Amino acid sequence: MAQVEEPRTGRQLPWYRGVSGYAWLVLIVAALGWLFDTLDQQLFTLIRFRSLQDILSAYYSGPALDEAVQRWGYKLTSIFLVGWALGGLLFGILGDKIGRARTMMITILIYALFTGLNALVHTPLQYAFCRFFTALGIGGEFAAGASLVAEVWPARSRPMALGFLQALSTVGNMMAAIVTFVLAEVSWRWVYVVGIAPALLVVVIRLFIREPEKWKEARAQTAADPTKELGSIRDLFTLPGVSRNTWAALLIALAGVLGLWGIGYFQPDLISKVMQASGASESDIQRAKSTVFFIFQIGGFIGMYSYAAASERIGRKAALLIIYLCVLGVVQGAFWTIHHVTHAYAWAFFLGFFTLSPFSAFAVYFPELFPTRLRSTGVGVCYNCARLLAAVGIFYVGSIAASFSRPGDPVFGYRMAASIMSVIYVFGFIGLALAPETKGRPLPE
Repeated sequence: MAQVEEPRTGRQLPWYRGVSGYAWLVLIVAALGWLFDTLDQQLFTLIRFRSLQDILSAYYSGPALDEAVQRWGYKLTSIFLVGWALGGLLFGILGDKIGRARTMMITILIYALFTGLNALVHTPLQYAFCRFFTALGIGGEFAAGASLVAEVWPARSRPMALGFLQALSTVGNMMAAIVTFVLAEVSWRWVYVVGIAPALLVVVIRLFIREPEKWKEARAQTAADPTKELGSIRDLFTLPGVSRNTWAALLIALAGVLGLWGIGYFQPDLISKVMQASGASESDIQRAKSTVFFIFQIGGFIGMYSYAAASERIGRKAALLIIYLCVLGVVQGAFWTIHHVTHAYAWAFFLGFFTLSPFSAFAVYFPELFPTRLRSTGVGVCYNCARLLAAVGIFYVGSIAASFSRPGDPVFGYRMAASIMSVIYVFGFIGLALAPETKGRPLPE
């Protein structure tokens, strides 16, 4: 792999030195697109029940209102996850067919516009419609942005740039919490108005970001060779070498996505049960959950950036293998040793570090597994098929917890559910066994 050296000393430059201004502009725009993407998706998570109480109070009251809020909360979450996955699949393909920059512009415009329209809904069906289309844009942005950065940045700096891009998702999550804290008491509708802001990025993309030369060359080659097609899902699963990488990435993504959504994001529920059992007030519980959320995201930011650095030293596979081995132990500690909120604070950092760091591999490693004409499609398919499967698996977490519930011990079921769900990381080990090592190799053409 070609390296850039300090002219006087001959020493290798740090990853952030010797990079063109245009490459930095591409990274900044793609990273902001992903940051705002995660901000917009997290806004819904944080004000879901409050907004539904307001909307559904026109139709229900008393216990019936609480039941309707719970029911529609799960429905909207399911609709969002399905839209998220479908958007990733659809726009992943479009990223190869019409270009990375064009696709990123379209997806950002969609999720910004429909996030803003959420502020205007007055019925649950209107809410569901806006959440679905918001999710389409949110799901589609990542594959196009990651492919764009991978193809513009020099090989020596690419892993750290992509790790930085993915790590900013945690900043988006924390910004959503701040926006919600500041505006939700005024009105949950103003929270969604803030989500329109990313639309300004579309202007920057339209004016300054151009399609990568690698993609232009791939488009020219496919135009001259009728046996090759841009964005072909069939080729992902049938071409020798590529199909093996597709299955490997699917298994790796399934372990990471379900591990986060089926284990990591259930720690606040455990904390609530522990504190309720000790007689804590609702305000104390909410304060503790918010603190844990921020510690979790800080751990995730450091974990995702650390994976990028480790993958350059010891390889993509070895770094991810260590993460998946460590997360097995961290899950047991984070769910079985929490008997007081201070224990949760201590474990939240490590749980965030190890359950979120695999997502850095999706940005760093996955673009290196697919040729240019299939890169955005491959990243989108693997990430979002895993998300679809995870959406199904998540609904079993509550059932598992309920089946292991014990009278007088409200948290035992959650502890058992986390331990059982951690078996999902076995799929990650299988995927790593199938996957090639790509450290030091150029992007496949």
